[in-house]
Amino acid sequence: MHAHKLVRPNFQRMKSTVQTPEDYIAGLPPDRQAAIHQLRGVINASLPAGFEERMSYGMLGWVVPHSLYPAGYHCSPELPLPFLNLASQKNFIALYHMGIYADDKLLAWFQEAYAQAIPTKLDMGKSCIRFKRMDRIPFDLIGELASKMSPSDWVGMYEKSFGR
Repeated sequence: MHAHKLVRPNFQRMKSTVQTPEDYIAGLPPDRQAAIHQLRGVINASLPAGFEERMSYGMLGWVVPHSLYPAGYHCSPELPLPFLNLASQKNFIALYHMGIYADDKLLAWFQEAYAQAIPTKLDMGKSCIRFKRMDRIPFDLIGELASKMSPSDWVGMYEKSFGR
């Protein structure tokens, strides 16, 4: 894990102003609706207990709520600690997973598992996995990724990176 990695990701592109995940999905083109709906379902079914789904940074988001981590996000303590976001961008669907951003072992596992699941090269930034083709989204793998870190695991990693 690298402490320098945990900075505010750039979530500014294609920011939505809708208030609910259902409204967000309803506003997407049909091919994106189906993919985002399926990804949302897999994530909700796979995330360990304690994460909460909400609109976050204009995207679908899963956070560690203040009830579990009162300190909130260091950049904006009034906000809960972000963990995972899902967005329809102009040319792709983006999955932002802070665990793979901060945990080198989890990142290595995901890169290897992705290479085994999908025949094309992984399109990824520091925390952003980009899916340009809706027929090449490894839904089961995303569910497995979502299951690998609990809220307490994420909080521990987050706090360790800031020396709290």
